[in-house]
Amino acid sequence: MADWKMKRFWDVADAVEIEGGFTVHLDGRSIKTPGKSALVVPTRVMAEQMAREWDAQPKEINLETMPVTKSANSAVDKVTPQFDAVADMLGEYAGTDLLCYRAEQPEELVKRQAAQWDPLLKWCAKTFAAPLNPVSGLMFAAQPESSLVALRALLDDMTAFELTAMHDLITLPGSFVIGLAAIYKYAKPQELWELSRLDERYQQEQWGLDDDAEEMAGIKLAAYEHAYNFYLLSKERG
Repeated sequence: MADWKMKRFWDVADAVEIEGGFTVHLDGRSIKTPGKSALVVPTRVMAEQMAREWDAQPKEINLETMPVTKSANSAVDKVTPQFDAVADMLGEYAGTDLLCYRAEQPEELVKRQAAQWDPLLKWCAKTFAAPLNPVSGLMFAAQPESSLVALRALLDDMTAFELTAMHDLITLPGSFVIGLAAIYKYAKPQELWELSRLDERYQQEQWGLDDDAEEMAGIKLAAYEHAYNFYLLSKERG
């Protein structure tokens, strides 16, 4: 979608209710995705946010300044036609969840991981009947199959728009559990993001900040926060 460009040709962008959901009309004409599909979204608030993004465009459209529209395009063009494949890919993160792979040393890092990550794993086990076992070291360790099945099944109940949000909520931190914790409001997105950076923060204490790494982390955090907001927009009514 990076090559998709269009000149502004409209004066007014409006959120409009149509059959099957909501869309944006530009001077009365409905918009389409880069794949030429009708861009129909599930909630009015999402359509209203998209309309504001279109209204804010200068002479040439820049999708990088239209995050809600961009994610909605992905939901329609990419996730909808391959929903099961995307859900399967995300489900695999539960089997290699960041929270389960613990340092063997130093002792201080081991203690921090246990103190900050164990509560999330306990929450996951209690809430979804899906215990995941922490292991020391980087060697792969299989998780209980019943847990993986239970967690993967949660994705089947989502819409393509919710699953689009879950893609970044899971893949950016590298944790299925952290992704779930975000949408179930276990903690604020920024707090969950910091949990995913526990190892990095420890290394920074030992060796100092890496400006490039911090800049990249900031970009990823912004994407993570957008994914969280997109999930909320996909469910809010009004």
